[in-house]
Amino acid sequence: MTDTATTEPRTATTADRGSVARLRSRTTIVLAGVVAIVLAAIVSLMVGSVMLSPATAFGHLFDAPGSSHEAAIVGSRVDRVLVGLLVGAAVAVAGAVLQGVTRNPLADPGILGINSGAALAVILGIYWFDVTTMSTYIWLALLGSAIAAALVYGIAALGPKGPQPVTMALAGAALTAGATSVISGIMVGSSETLEVFRFWQVGSISGRDMGAIPAVLPVFAVGFALCLTVGGVLNALALGDDLARALGQRVVLGRGLAWLGAVVLCAAATSVAGPIAFVGLVVPHIVRILVGPDHRRILLGSVLGGPVLMILADTLGRVVTPPAEVSVGIMTAVIGAPVLVLLVRRMGAR
Repeated sequence: MTDTATTEPRTATTADRGSVARLRSRTTIVLAGVVAIVLAAIVSLMVGSVMLSPATAFGHLFDAPGSSHEAAIVGSRVDRVLVGLLVGAAVAVAGAVLQGVTRNPLADPGILGINSGAALAVILGIYWFDVTTMSTYIWLALLGSAIAAALVYGIAALGPKGPQPVTMALAGAALTAGATSVISGIMVGSSETLEVFRFWQVGSISGRDMGAIPAVLPVFAVGFALCLTVGGVLNALALGDDLARALGQRVVLGRGLAWLGAVVLCAAATSVAGPIAFVGLVVPHIVRILVGPDHRRILLGSVLGGPVLMILADTLGRVVTPPAEVSVGIMTAVIGAPVLVLLVRRMGAR
């Protein structure tokens, strides 16, 4: 009796310590991410073709945008920070989910063709129906993303071993090439469509209609709710479908919810900022290095890491070719391409 009474409290104490350690780890992730976002936002407010001192930037932070030249600059930069927060988090989380559900470290919305499907649906809406509002873009992007994801998964599933990481990446590349060809053909033949579409196509968080953002917030909320609750499912899927079923996971349902959440976030982000490349690839890998293989922590870190990369890339794009700006979609590709090469080399070394 004495041994039993002594052992039970010790076991409970060890478990409690484990829980506290995990809680502290998640708290550390959140605190580090929030600090990084705040620092990136401060840099964004100060840096650009017109440099502002901290006193000027914060002094005009709550002024009416038209009250002075400095207030207008600060107001536009605040809008870019807010859009970068939303879009960066969405694309990074979607990339983390896609990497987990496909078990492919090179998966992201761009590589799997989801962004291209959304872009194609939007340009067809512009070309055929003269669509110009973000509220309509979101539904077109949702439709295009869903069709693209279904096509990629269906094509990969035709293989003898079902959908595999390599076949899904190849199907995504083929779909991207086809969609890009159609988009290019439409823009070459229609100057009106080109004029509307060209500023949206490159991916940017500047000049967005902030009045239209509330209309797409519910879509973002649904996507985040689906994606941030599948961390445990992704951890089980990483062990293989058979073992995941043995652990009590409903594999088909879990994978379907993960896919749906990623598609919704991709569509919402694409409708707001256009196709954003490589954020969904780069951020989850950096977060994985920092927090380990647990997808619950990876998703949490991606929510916070995505905005940091988006805001810093947008800020860098303002100063590389002053007084002109380089769109954030181009800057993230410039940053992400070398990372992709390093990932391929790392995978080849294994």
